[in-house]
Amino acid sequence: MTELKQTPLYDTYKEYGAKIIDFGGWALPVQFSSIKLEHEAVRTKAGLFDVSHMGEIEVKGSDSLGFLQKVMTNDVSVLKDNKAQYTAMCYEDGGTVDDLLIYRKGENDFLLVVNAANIEKDFDWLAQHRFGDVTLNNVSDETAQLALQGPIAEKVLQNLTSENLSDIKFFSFKDDVELAGTKALVSRTGYTGEDGFEIYCDAKDAAMLWDKIVEVGKGEGVLPCGLGARDTLRFEANLALYGQELSKDITPIEAGIGFAVKVNKENFIGKETLKQQKEQGPSRKLVGIEMIDKGIPRHGYEVYGGEEQIGFVTTGTQSPTLKKNIGLALLNVNHANVGTEIEVQIRQKRLKAKVVSTPFYKRPK
Repeated sequence: MTELKQTPLYDTYKEYGAKIIDFGGWALPVQFSSIKLEHEAVRTKAGLFDVSHMGEIEVKGSDSLGFLQKVMTNDVSVLKDNKAQYTAMCYEDGGTVDDLLIYRKGENDFLLVVNAANIEKDFDWLAQHRFGDVTLNNVSDETAQLALQGPIAEKVLQNLTSENLSDIKFFSFKDDVELAGTKALVSRTGYTGEDGFEIYCDAKDAAMLWDKIVEVGKGEGVLPCGLGARDTLRFEANLALYGQELSKDITPIEAGIGFAVKVNKENFIGKETLKQQKEQGPSRKLVGIEMIDKGIPRHGYEVYGGEEQIGFVTTGTQSPTLKKNIGLALLNVNHANVGTEIEVQIRQKRLKAKVVSTPFYKRPK
C-alpha cells in the first residue's frame, strides 16, 4: 500500500490490529475490532478516530471575511472568535464543491476543514476566487486530526488537560490547549451524532496523543474506531457525506442542508439557483427510507415508483443501533412524503420500502 497516502498514524494502526483499506487514495483503517462493536462504543461510551486525512486550509488577511462570504453559502459574518460553523461551497449552478467547517480564530484568521478527497480541488477553487488581502495556506500535511466521540468523551479527555473542557460548548473551540504535554486546538464538534471533540495537533504529536487517549480510556471502554463505524454513525444521524449525499450534481438544498444556505446575505457563488430552490422547493429531495421486504439498500441502487425511476440510494446499510435495513435516497419530490411506498432495485429484484422521517437516530438529551 506504499502508493497510498498515509496519515501520521499509519504505523500505529498496525500496533492496534487495524484492517486497512484504500479510501480515496488513502491507506486508512476500516475497523480495529468490528464495525458493530466500535459503533456501539461510540453510542454508549466513546470511540477514538484518526481523521488526519481531512484537509486544513488557513485563510488570513484583512479581506478574509468578504472573501469567505463570497465563496460560502452560510453567513460567515455572524461567526464570533472561537466558534465553528458548518457551510458549503457551491458552483454557479448550485452544485456542491464541498461541505466544510470554518473555525474563526480571529478577525482576519480562519481555518477551513475540508473533505480529504477534495483538498486540492477546494484549494484551487479558493485560489481562483481570491481577491484583495487574502492569504491561503494548505496546512493539511503538517496537521493531524483525532476525534474522540461519545457520551464519556469529555470525562476521558479531561484526564489529559487542566483546561476545563465543559467550557467548550457545542460548535466552539479553544486553541493552544495543553493536552498530554503538547498543544492542540480542541473543538466540540464531530461526525457521529454524539457529543465529543475533534483535536487538531501537529502531525508529529499525533501518535503520542492517540496512545495517551487510548490509555486513559481503556478502563472506561473507549475503543479505537475505523471508517466503517464512522460511516454508520454519521448515516444514522443523517449527516451528509460528500460524494454520496452531496456532489457537483446535488445542491445543498436537495441534500437537506438548507440551514447552511443563507440566501438573504449578499451575493455568493451559486446564490441564484439556491435561492430559487429554497423559495420554490427543489424538484428532488433527500429522504430516509426503510426496507419493508428483506434486503439492504446500497449506494447507487435505483429507486422506483411503479414503473418510473424516481431516484437513487445515496447511502444504505443495516443500522447497528436500530437493527433495521435503512437508507438515504434522493427522490423526486412527488414521491418524497413520509409513508410513501417505493421500490428499491436490489440485484435482480425490486423490493418494497417506504419513506421515513430522519434523522434515524438522535442522541438522548
